[in-house]
Amino acid sequence: MTIRVAVVGLGWAGRELWLRLLREHDAFAVVAVVDPDPGARAAACGPAGPQAHPDADALSAADVDLAVVAVPNHLHAATAARLLRRGISVFLEKPVCLTRDEADELADAERAAGATLLAGSAARHRADLAALRRVLPTLGRIQHADLAWTRARGIPRPGGWFTRRSQAGGGALVDLGWHLLDTLTSLLGPSGFRQVVGVTSDDFVRAGGWSAAWRRDGDPGDADGDVEDTARGFLVRDDGVSVSLRASWASHDERDLSSLRVEGSAGTACLRCTFGFSPNRLPEPELTVTRAGSTTVVPVPAEPVGAEYRRQLDSLATSLADPGNRGTAIADARLTVGLIDRFYQSAHPVAG
Repeated sequence: MTIRVAVVGLGWAGRELWLRLLREHDAFAVVAVVDPDPGARAAACGPAGPQAHPDADALSAADVDLAVVAVPNHLHAATAARLLRRGISVFLEKPVCLTRDEADELADAERAAGATLLAGSAARHRADLAALRRVLPTLGRIQHADLAWTRARGIPRPGGWFTRRSQAGGGALVDLGWHLLDTLTSLLGPSGFRQVVGVTSDDFVRAGGWSAAWRRDGDPGDADGDVEDTARGFLVRDDGVSVSLRASWASHDERDLSSLRVEGSAGTACLRCTFGFSPNRLPEPELTVTRAGSTTVVPVPAEPVGAEYRRQLDSLATSLADPGNRGTAIADARLTVGLIDRFYQSAHPVAG
């Protein structure tokens, strides 16, 4: 059965990513789009496109099976909760919520009408990450993970909502770090954190000239913002695994790099690749395993940029049909938003 989808929010992600991929996928039919901007609605629909609405309240469970919500971060929880209470299941990419209160609101809304909230990062659906996951059982007891996503130039629309804490909830930690934390969960399973230490910096977000060239968000605006462009942390999971975390929108590096290194008692595996759509990327992913001073290259399947998002839609179609997934997204989000809160508290302690 074809899943009838509404795309709510026609900014870069809604317009350039989800709307296009959903239209190409056999399991989905885009039946509606929602955005307050009439120009955005007209551009998305064309002369014979789906229904277009200025507000999500126009959607009905009689006509829509799933809403893909791609609104600014501070509207994620409120928009998703409204749709869930109308009986419409929701797919919400990171961040699912910005506070524990928003997580409670989403949980109440999910219970109210029996709809399902689905969430997740596309990064966990990458073929190179799957290859890394397959080698983990050969590493013995996992002791440490080193996770980094560092862009050379990649601040999303300086001066826009992404760089305002009141609307984004944070900077690179909320944007890139959420992906890294979701990736960690996909590799090692869910866990709380018994220790969290973090620091942040904003050397680039105010400087100008460090924006993400591949994003077409219109006027880039002035270099301004009150969020971090870089977050560095050291975490200890409840299972004892230590984690180094770095998320950077901009740096002095030559290329945009995502690096995942997992150390175990019997060896170390390292994946170097580039998450997302940046053209300033590694030519191809590199996965190696090192044991007792000897390093082996592990073959990684080649795939086009963005293939993980199509694979995520494959998974989404299956997940929507499984009632056992109800509540899972919110439980994961509670862990992540709790960790991010503690990270920022460590980075910006309040004087007593």
